[in-house]
Amino acid sequence: MRSAYGVETVRAAERALMARLPEGALMQRAAAGLAAACAELLGRVYGSRVVLLVGSGDNGGDALYAGARLARRGAGVTAVLLSPERAHTGGLAALRRAGGAVAAADGADELVERADLVVDGIVGIGGKGGLRPGAEALAGAARRSRAAVVAVDLPSGVEADTGEVRGAAIRADLTVTLGTHKPGLLIDPAREYAGVVRLVDIGLDLPAEAELEALQHADVARLLPVPSAESDKYRRGVVGIAAGSARYPGAAVLAVSGALRGGAGAVRYVGPAGEAVIARFPETLVSDRGPEKAGRVQSWVVGPGAGDDAATVAEVLGADVPVLLDADGLRLADRDAVRGRTAPTLMTPHAGEAAALLGVRREEVEEARLAAVRELAAVYRATVLLKGSTTLVADAGGGAVRANPTGTSWLATAGSGDVLSGLGGSLLAAGLPAVDAGSVAAYLHGLAGRFAADGAPAGAHDVADRIPEAWRDVRMR
Repeated sequence: MRSAYGVETVRAAERALMARLPEGALMQRAAAGLAAACAELLGRVYGSRVVLLVGSGDNGGDALYAGARLARRGAGVTAVLLSPERAHTGGLAALRRAGGAVAAADGADELVERADLVVDGIVGIGGKGGLRPGAEALAGAARRSRAAVVAVDLPSGVEADTGEVRGAAIRADLTVTLGTHKPGLLIDPAREYAGVVRLVDIGLDLPAEAELEALQHADVARLLPVPSAESDKYRRGVVGIAAGSARYPGAAVLAVSGALRGGAGAVRYVGPAGEAVIARFPETLVSDRGPEKAGRVQSWVVGPGAGDDAATVAEVLGADVPVLLDADGLRLADRDAVRGRTAPTLMTPHAGEAAALLGVRREEVEEARLAAVRELAAVYRATVLLKGSTTLVADAGGGAVRANPTGTSWLATAGSGDVLSGLGGSLLAAGLPAVDAGSVAAYLHGLAGRFAADGAPAGAHDVADRIPEAWRDVRMR
């Protein structure tokens, strides 16, 4: 599990550790890890041109001490000081003793553009808002250069706790995060500024529960349902799919395709697209008698392609089994009916649907995804999977939000969300709690999307077909 902690939690852990260590020891640990990462990225340190962009905080101190280590290995290191009077005294002295040079920020653009490596130590994890004008000019020079850009802890200009970017920010090729990941490194839009993220352990003692977490292969493998020798199709779980309409029969077919590959033993389909479903998937149990008379299920998926069928949505929400609510179902569902359910509910909106449910603009959701998913979960008393460039899953009971690390931009295709809904509903039927069902479904769906696309366009049916491959990849590593 990759865990991320907020600014105040990190600072408290740093204070506790510094109280037990000799003065300056913690910064030296950080600088050693940062210098090692920079050296690895450079390949050949001797003779390389390194420019440090140094602000007034501890990140600037880390950059200066790391620069001193690189200078002792033969790199030509120059520190560009954005606030010379507030630069870290010890770090600056160490750099000068190692033969490093110092330059003012004004007129340093050319110096940055000729560098082999630029180290961003402008703003620390407490920074809010975009870069100041002087720093913005240096960020522009770094973009224009051919230099590799390494951010200390997180790129300057992005917000550590939220992943928001409210102005100009550094775009890093590598972010060396110290002690723990910060939430902004795992959430867009900030995540795209971070590049590759490398964690340097500096010995922080952090709480057991993080503010944000991201599953890895091993975590997903532990959660995947595996039938036992005594299993039959009913013991493995039956998922009901109430989806599709005369106008959108394909939504039903795609939701069923995801459900059949999600670990449940059987799929029941209810709706007007029965002929299309049975023609594509003859193993599906099809009914036209409505959800209440379809037969026993362990979960329901309702909403994909449902049009204006509010009655079916209401009928499913009245069932005493876990329900996955998607697409048209989100629009048609009565808020109080969702809030009043005793069985788990998993809602799977994209940003536009989330904005409609919250009564805000879509851009507000996309700019503050973490706040939006938490608010939706609280308002609806449901587990919410917010789809998008970073898919987030917030549990109805609070706790750590999960950020999905898999996926590809090629998943932005019609029907992809229907496949995800079926997959998530099937995992619910197999017995996974809503937060795990949503997290595992997003992980497998994103991995299947990568396999299906492989750098080229792929349709939703291609994604569904690659779910078994994603499942095997997770279990075999």
